Amino acid sequence: MRFEVPQFIEVEAKIVGPLTWKQFVYIAGGLGLLLIMYFTFPFTFFVLIGIPMGILSSALAFHKINNRPLSIFLESVVNYILKKKLYLWKREEMQTIIERDVTLSSPTSNLIYTSKNTLSSLSHNLEIHNPHQQ
Repeated sequence: MRFEVPQFIEVEAKIVGPLTWKQFVYIAGGLGLLLIMYFTFPFTFFVLIGIPMGILSSALAFHKINNRPLSIFLESVVNYILKKKLYLWKREEMQTIIERDVTLSSPTSNLIYTSKNTLSSLSHNLEIHNPHQQ
């Protein structure tokens, strides 16, 4: 007996014409608020507040970010801003620096003087006998 596996299970049903229930609620709510603002406030205030409000309601209804509705994105943004953040790190041991008093009897005794030819021959030997070369 074969069963059919449902496909496209994340697609919401179109309830009101071409709109899903959520889209219809966002659009109807935005239009309702705009209608109330139009009749109660002066026209300049309506334009200044109404246009961004209309854009927000249409964006909430239709715009998606990373295939997720804008309402979920805005909820995540608000939660990120308001909630505490927990930062974890791997704590490293403190390194202590030990200083020693060393007095040198003759400061030039440890120095090796080389000529330019000796340095060039050393660099040539390092280039030829480099074990890390491929």
